[in-house]
Amino acid sequence: MSAPGMTDRNTVAIERALDIEGRSLWTDARRRLVRNKAALTSIIVLSIIALMAAFVPFFWPYGYADIDYANIACAPDWWPGTDAACRAGGYHIFGMDQNGRDLFIRVLYGARVSLAVGFVATLVSLLIGVTYGAIAGFVGGRLDEMMMRFVDVLYSLPFIFFVIILMVVFNQNFFLLFVAIGAVEWLTMARIVRGQTLSIKQKEFIEAARAAGVGTIANIRHHVIPNVLGPVVVYVTLTIPTVILAESFLSFLGLGIQDPLTSWGVLIADGKDHMETAPWMLIFPALFMAVTLFCFNFIGDGLRDALDPKDR
Repeated sequence: MSAPGMTDRNTVAIERALDIEGRSLWTDARRRLVRNKAALTSIIVLSIIALMAAFVPFFWPYGYADIDYANIACAPDWWPGTDAACRAGGYHIFGMDQNGRDLFIRVLYGARVSLAVGFVATLVSLLIGVTYGAIAGFVGGRLDEMMMRFVDVLYSLPFIFFVIILMVVFNQNFFLLFVAIGAVEWLTMARIVRGQTLSIKQKEFIEAARAAGVGTIANIRHHVIPNVLGPVVVYVTLTIPTVILAESFLSFLGLGIQDPLTSWGVLIADGKDHMETAPWMLIFPALFMAVTLFCFNFIGDGLRDALDPKDR
């Protein structure tokens, strides 16, 4: 006859086992992600930045292109060691840029552009990469060889050089920037999805679907793609900061967003020319960009740990 304490422990163990078995992978992953303090904090910080970029410009008293000739390159009131004659008063909490424009609102507009480029270009690479990789891996054979050799050829081309060619040939266009970056970021995504598809297509449920007469496209859409979403979601969170950096680099070279519209890359490019006389012009956009990139990387690490079935 077992002791009462042993019975209670067995009951608790059985309840926990049933609770684990009753949760789906996505439910379990969500709980694990919420328990990851770095990832959860990053989600909150990113949400705050996105909400500020989306709504604060509607209430801010200055526009991103408004010029105040009396406060050109002036520091905010709280900036230490600055001549009182060159302090931007009022709501200029980040000071002014070299053209007398409010830096705070320009940083927020830069967040709009940089985050939009990051998400839209990543979405373009996601659609192309997942579709391409799933078809190559599932069909296999000669088609797979041809498709992946094409990917290898594109891999041999310098990434930034290819984007610059697209921007020069089709002129500098705000929406083309999304497509140009996304069109060359799908290569790694395609390789990841192809590798996952090669392992999934040997599973019993795929064989059962084939025996039931399910076609190739339906199999890819209903069985392959849902089962590769875990690695894809993780890679997406790591692609977004890569795309933001690529856009910033292009804008730094003068091939991205054009004045008066701005992005973090444009602001950093302007700030580095005034680093000694007006350091706030470089510090604030660089700080926002660095925090955003760190947040995406922490979220990616958290999702990787949460979706890893071997680490349950």
